[in-house]
Amino acid sequence: MPLSIAVGTLFFVAFVAAKGSIHPLSDEFITHINSKQNSWKAGRNFPSDTPLAYIKGLLGALENPSPTLPIISHDADLIASLPENFDARQKWPNCPSLNDIRDQGSCGSCWAFGAVEAMTDRVCTYSNGAKQFHFSAQDLVSCCTDCGYGCHGGYPDRAWQYWQEVGIVSGGPYQSSQGCRPYEIAPCEHAVDGPRPKCHEAEPTPACMKKCEAGYNIEYNKDKHRAKQVHTLHGEDDIKAELYKNGPVEASFTVYDDFVHYKSGVYSHTSGIERGGHSIKILGWGVENGKKYWLCANSWNSDWGDQGYFKILRGENHCNIENRVVAGEPDLDGF
Repeated sequence: MPLSIAVGTLFFVAFVAAKGSIHPLSDEFITHINSKQNSWKAGRNFPSDTPLAYIKGLLGALENPSPTLPIISHDADLIASLPENFDARQKWPNCPSLNDIRDQGSCGSCWAFGAVEAMTDRVCTYSNGAKQFHFSAQDLVSCCTDCGYGCHGGYPDRAWQYWQEVGIVSGGPYQSSQGCRPYEIAPCEHAVDGPRPKCHEAEPTPACMKKCEAGYNIEYNKDKHRAKQVHTLHGEDDIKAELYKNGPVEASFTVYDDFVHYKSGVYSHTSGIERGGHSIKILGWGVENGKKYWLCANSWNSDWGDQGYFKILRGENHCNIENRVVAGEPDLDGF
């Protein structure tokens, strides 16, 4: 029996033993989710035979037992003036990266993707659209040895510290030839039908290559860009103020079985067991059918969820999402 099938079977046995219930990737489970609530809609994002070890492998956000980033708070007057709904894409229309949905492939690199997505946006938002720089997820995943374990998980706060202390080069998607270090892990097909190869268990972490790929005309060390300062935020009001004033942030939260089936609406945990921690980008907030939400971009390609996006319950620290937020200010002098 192939290892991926064997591990997936073990997860299924564990699920049944723990819950006496149905398989978390089955049609029955999706139907069960939708029967229990009406604030969000579940549907099929992954083929039913996807190994659960693969799903767990996507969830690479580790919680740092000894966090060191400073916690900041925003001005009370700013907080009081914030609108009911906000979307960073509307405030900064000249920042195309705000519309990006990346694909981490078969790698537990969400901790790095959430970071470089927000960093990329912030170069643009802090410069009011004058500067664009696509930070490389590959450079961060492979070269930040203090960040954790590459494709097997990492610490989001350390990713931001690495940005400040060491710097990160440019790099676009897989085989894009964009930037210094494009992503080296192929995207895979989360949807039931599609052109990408089937998803499988986590790839080995690619080696750290401290040189730019052939054809890029800037040296690796000269392509690095850094942060002036990085920080963390706790609580709904300060996260909203940070988003409104400075741009998207990285957040991490606890993922349960039901989240992988998100299609639309305001997600709140409904059914299933905990699978791990996941990092994403928050780019806005709002209210839908009386439910407050955070607007988030995932890194499981645009076929997942609502074209790659999802909304999650806001203001209740749901799945611990409001306690694990990191951000920072880019050093624009280096551009």
